[in-house]
Amino acid sequence: MNRRSFLTLATCAAALGSSAGAVTGWPRRLTNADGSETALPRAPARILSTSVTLTGSLLAIGAPVIASATTVRGAFFDQWQAVARARGVDKLWRAGSIDLEAAWALEPDLIVVSAGGADSALAQRAALAEVAPVLVLDYGAMAWEDLTRRLAQATGREAEAEALLTGFAETLDATRAALTLPAGRANIVSYNGPGAPNPIARAKGAHGRLLTGLGFDLEDPPTGWQSASMPASADVVRASYEHLTQLSAETTFLLAGTKADAARFMADPILANLPSVQRGQVYGLGKNSFRIDYYSAREVVDGITRQFGGA
Repeated sequence: MNRRSFLTLATCAAALGSSAGAVTGWPRRLTNADGSETALPRAPARILSTSVTLTGSLLAIGAPVIASATTVRGAFFDQWQAVARARGVDKLWRAGSIDLEAAWALEPDLIVVSAGGADSALAQRAALAEVAPVLVLDYGAMAWEDLTRRLAQATGREAEAEALLTGFAETLDATRAALTLPAGRANIVSYNGPGAPNPIARAKGAHGRLLTGLGFDLEDPPTGWQSASMPASADVVRASYEHLTQLSAETTFLLAGTKADAARFMADPILANLPSVQRGQVYGLGKNSFRIDYYSAREVVDGITRQFGGA
């Protein structure tokens, strides 16, 4: 990513004014993922998030989230759970379940629903709409920056989103200038071993764009590696384990990986001839890097800084 790209990212939040032109002021009509519209009479003061993935982006712009669904294990995401705790966000149901009585009791004035994913409550959309206006967003089809803008429009937090995106772009710019990167290309692998899909990040996916923004040249996996039995994704190619042996980048980052995961990858005898393994240049991208929002993106940038900052 060149300097012009950074400036574009730094000023992308300014587009909030133009992209939100149809929804300036209140009441607002917002477009859902399926093209339908949701009417909001005023800026919401009590938001219920039925998607643990969307909650992080709401918290990042300071939206008034009163309760959120959790992961299937009953937890919030590590990268923002301290923020949620400090703001008194209640835990709702676990992903894959729903409690309409709890939704009614909380008296929200906006309910946010994911269009897909394990944390989607889309099947209960009609019932939730009886409680409060429902906004449906497809986080799987949007960059985290675009998702932030959409949630800003829904909550009246455009100024906060602008500050967030501008600040992050400035951090990327400053970080890139201070890094000393290894020569050659890099790839990003979700390493699961034999007998399971091993997704590889696409260069224009969320993780690929983040590392490109830090100065890495990303190896883009062939789309033909995509497993026919798995849904396609804009962020990764869900490849089989055998395809990992065909990677050629000199550096490998492991999605949701730690130092221990990097050691396990390098100890895999089937992968012993990979250029990144031969060079000992395999790194965990961080345990919270499985899904990119503002908080996890900052964690990734901080981790890259510690590894390649040269300080």
